Amino acid sequence: MAKPRLSLRGDTGPLLGRLWHAWVRPHTPTLVVILALIAVGAAATSLYPLLIKYAFDAFDRRDMGAIQWAPLVVVVVTAVKGFALYGQVVLVNRVVTRVEADMQAALYARLIDADLAVLGRESAAALTQRFTTDFSYIKEALTRLATVFVRDVLTVAALVCAMLWIDPVATLAAGVLAPIVAPPIARIGKKLRHVSTATQEQIGAMAGLVSESLAGARVAKAYRLEGYLKGRVADAFEGVRRLKMKAANARARLDPLLEIGGGVGVAAVLALIGWRIGQGATTIGDFTGFVTALLLAAQPIRALGNLHAILQEAAAALKRYFAVMDTAPTIADRPGAAPLEVSRGEVRFLGVGFRYRPDAAALTGVDLVAAGGRTTALVGRSGSGKSTLLALVPRFFDAGEGRILIDGQDIRDVNIASLRDAVAVVTQDVVLFDGTVRDNIAFGRPQAGQDAIEAAARAAAAHDFIACLPAGYDTIVGPGGTQLSGGERQRVSLARAFLKDAPILLLDEATSALDAESERLVQAALAELMRGRTTLVIAHRLATVRDADLIVVMEGGRVVETGSHDELFARAGAYARLVRLQMSRDEVA
Repeated sequence: MAKPRLSLRGDTGPLLGRLWHAWVRPHTPTLVVILALIAVGAAATSLYPLLIKYAFDAFDRRDMGAIQWAPLVVVVVTAVKGFALYGQVVLVNRVVTRVEADMQAALYARLIDADLAVLGRESAAALTQRFTTDFSYIKEALTRLATVFVRDVLTVAALVCAMLWIDPVATLAAGVLAPIVAPPIARIGKKLRHVSTATQEQIGAMAGLVSESLAGARVAKAYRLEGYLKGRVADAFEGVRRLKMKAANARARLDPLLEIGGGVGVAAVLALIGWRIGQGATTIGDFTGFVTALLLAAQPIRALGNLHAILQEAAAALKRYFAVMDTAPTIADRPGAAPLEVSRGEVRFLGVGFRYRPDAAALTGVDLVAAGGRTTALVGRSGSGKSTLLALVPRFFDAGEGRILIDGQDIRDVNIASLRDAVAVVTQDVVLFDGTVRDNIAFGRPQAGQDAIEAAARAAAAHDFIACLPAGYDTIVGPGGTQLSGGERQRVSLARAFLKDAPILLLDEATSALDAESERLVQAALAELMRGRTTLVIAHRLATVRDADLIVVMEGGRVVETGSHDELFARAGAYARLVRLQMSRDEVA
């Protein structure tokens, strides 16, 4: 069931509550130990003013026994506090880093399972930024909550107890003055919340802009866009800087506010205690002990004041985090979905429609049968819906209208894992991961052995060039396969498809970006790969699909013609126009 939407204001508590229940509560045993150590440290701190009070009273009485024992007691108390503080820091770091890693893993899992339409709303760099910038706020808040909040609340409480013990009247006066600074702190926290949200979004946009411009460096240099890109990115940096300055200025107002408020409180208490000493209602030891407790409480009180601002910044990051976690994939298995059973491998489209945007139909009423074990070619101008139609088969997207059947089974009624196991995809945009050549081929069938991997590479005309690489199959291909040429990357992706040995093959302009020699090798490998499989192929060069069993011509998201090459050419329709247009371009070239 979907979680209720959280408003921007007043949701800090619920957000922190979700953080506690989902991620922190499993560490309760460790938190109990941390709490015990914090309590020991707070108790030790509260003894300082009492020790000073009794020491001054002992000096006043000339009690040499008490004076001799005082240094030893101070050493013991500070040692206890020191060891408690060390254990607390170690355990807090253990819990916080564990929670951070678990939350990051869960966020990545949610993103990698998300619908492609959802992932397309933000750049990869902007999504990656959430694992760094957003989590720095969350980690800071967790650390402060586990240390500053609990430790300082207990420390202040223990010091207040000591102050009550020493002088209840002065303690009451200090308590009356304390709330004076609370409203301004709350206002600053609200402003920080808004600024932090805007900052995190701006940083994500900036990261996307930098990544996009660096990825397009070749185009930038070819068209001399360096100056334009520099200015564009500089504006993005300036936007982030301004937001950071707003946040820094808001935070900067906290310390003076707390300092002045604390100074006024201490001055008032000093005046009161001075008057009471004059009246004989208290002693110098009481005065010294109380002022010590008051000064010791000033630092944790200031830290608690700053904590509000930190929590507001973390709340903005948590809101973004839970927004992703609460977005469940719409492309998911239906209850009781059965495994796909492939026999012939027939793919049937019945009245299929699809929209990327509400105001524009990418596909409309597509009726088509791709016969099992045969090759069906999709041709048409750019934007006619060919790639969209292919993307619906493995359910990268779900059709908005109609149904897609594989051997009579609606693909939305079978489980996604079995559907995608039955489909191999090769596109012009080859994706290789930064690992070895062997790893990238083995993604087709992870349990495959070296013999099967080499056999797939040979079938894809890739084994010879792989054998010449510095480390053979153990050569690292680099991010995106940058250590390989375009033709080599394409042949590795084909080897992956050979290894998968899926009964249905989707080819989306798999040779469009290759040079003539690489295309010849890849085309030969593709011909071998297509043999005996149900193949849906898109090719920008019509000569490569003229031998297809069925050619489907698409225009404006609709099927306008189907038939063999000879049949369609003889009709002198849309297909014939495409062939003549391409022939004329080839003649000009």
